[in-house]
Amino acid sequence: MTILVTGGAGYIGSHTVKALQRQKRNVVVYDNLVTGHRQAVQGVPLIVGDLHEVDKLADVLEEYKVDSVVHFAAYSLVSESMVEPQIYYENNVCGTMKLLNLLVKRDIKKIVFSSTAAVYGEPEELPITEASAKHPTNVYGRTKLVIEGMLADYDAAYGLKSVALRYFNACGADESGTIGEDHRLESHLIPLVLAAALGQRESIQIYGTDYPTTDGTCIRDYIHVDDLAQAHILALDALNQKGATAAYNLGNGNGFSVREVIAVAEQVTKRKIKVVEAERRAGDPAVLIASAEKIKSELGWQPRQAELEKIIASAWKWHSRFPAGFAG
Repeated sequence: MTILVTGGAGYIGSHTVKALQRQKRNVVVYDNLVTGHRQAVQGVPLIVGDLHEVDKLADVLEEYKVDSVVHFAAYSLVSESMVEPQIYYENNVCGTMKLLNLLVKRDIKKIVFSSTAAVYGEPEELPITEASAKHPTNVYGRTKLVIEGMLADYDAAYGLKSVALRYFNACGADESGTIGEDHRLESHLIPLVLAAALGQRESIQIYGTDYPTTDGTCIRDYIHVDDLAQAHILALDALNQKGATAAYNLGNGNGFSVREVIAVAEQVTKRKIKVVEAERRAGDPAVLIASAEKIKSELGWQPRQAELEKIIASAWKWHSRFPAGFAG
C-alpha cells in the first residue's frame, strides 16, 4: 500500500518524503508546484495537480492503492492571508474538504495533518500545551483550526482517524544537503539571516528591541525539519497501530531570541551580518515556546537536532551550496 503526500514538493513535505524513502516506504507525491519545487522530489512518483482537481486526485488514490495520507498542501504566508483571506479559505479549507470527501468515499481511514502553532494566537501561558487556549490572530491560523475541527467531525461521522501536528518554527535542512528551504517569498528568520551572510541582502532587520526578554528581542522555539519529518512517520505508525485521533505540538521546548539566532549564524558562517533595528510588528508575541511532552510520552518522539548551532549549520550547508535555491 502507498502513502500519499500532498504538498510533498514543499519544504517540510519534501523532507518528510525523503525520510519515508529512507525507510523504504511506498510514497506518491501530489503537488501543484505553486510553492513547491519539482527538484525537491526525487525517486518517487510526482503528480502535478491541485486539490480542487477532484477527478485527478481520485485517480491517484485508485492507481497507487493509497491507504494513508500526509497532508501538507496549503498556503502558509501569514501576511498574505490577512490581505487575501479568500484564497486561503478556498485553498486550505475547501481544498482539504474535497480531499477528505474522497478519502471517505474510498474508505481511507488515516491522515496526518500539517497544522501550526498559529492556532494558539497570543499565548496565555508558557510553555504552550495542546490544551492551551486557541485564538488564532491571523487567517492562516484560523484556516488550520477550522480544518482541525473538520477532522474531528469526520472522525465522529465517518471514522476517519487523524493526527494533527502543530509546528512551531521549522528550520534547517536535510543532512544530505540536497534539499532545503526555498520559499519564493521568504519570511522565516534563519534563511533571511543566511541570505544576509551570503550578501543576497544588505542587512537583517530586528523588529522590536524592547520586548520583556533577556535581550529585548522576540524568542521563538526552533525545530529542525528532519525532526518534524520523523514526527510524521511516528504519527502514521500510531494511526496504523491504534487508530486514535489526536493533536500534538512539535517544538524543542527551548527558545532562542532574534539576537541569539544572528549571533550563532555569524559563528557558523564566519561572516559579519549587518543588523538594522526597526519598530515592533503588530501581533508579534514576545515569547512562543512549545511543550512537546505529549508526543514524547505517547509516540516516543525526541528531537535529535535541538541545538541552534546544528540547526543553522545544516541550513547553511544547503544555502551556501545552492544560493539560488532549487533554481541554482
